[in-house]
Amino acid sequence: MAAHASVPATSHRANRRTAPHLSRAVLAIPVVLGVMYGLYTFANQRGGGAITGGQIVLGIVSGLAVIGLGIGLLSIQSALPRELRAAAYGTLFGAAMGFLYSLSDHSVLKSSGMGAIFGGVMFLVSFYWFYTHED
Repeated sequence: MAAHASVPATSHRANRRTAPHLSRAVLAIPVVLGVMYGLYTFANQRGGGAITGGQIVLGIVSGLAVIGLGIGLLSIQSALPRELRAAAYGTLFGAAMGFLYSLSDHSVLKSSGMGAIFGGVMFLVSFYWFYTHED
């Protein structure tokens, strides 16, 4: 049976690659992780001493950076192939862990190495997850 002329040929759903819609539950994940990261950064920098304004600012800025990068990654992840998506998650996680490690008064080389190790593990885990859970 023929359709009426006013019926659209395609559905009204937005294309996932051009207009991603992130629910509140999905947006809560980077917000909660960013708040926890900021608090841990603050506590790590404090080291049991007195609280200073610089430590508070460092915690807030690092938490906001993780929130912003996490939401940005969530908004573009559907446009990336699984290899690049896993590399993006590994890079974000490795950089975040390397920065936290550097706050414990370790050298830049050791902090970069630890960040690379954490990032590599995150790449492998996320690639495995994307490879086994996608069509």
